[in-house]
Amino acid sequence: MRKIITLGLIAAALAVSACNTISGVGRDVSAAGSAVTSGAEQAKN
Repeated sequence: MRKIITLGLIAAALAVSACNTISGVGRDVSAAGSAVTSGAEQAKN
């Protein structure tokens, strides 16, 4: 029973850290998209 609880806590910690990582990647991709959009607007003008 103790092993199951320990493994559950480890899995929960990994899941929470993965969510933060995915969120960070999403922000980076969004920032890159904004930079490309800005560059395209400047080139058009």
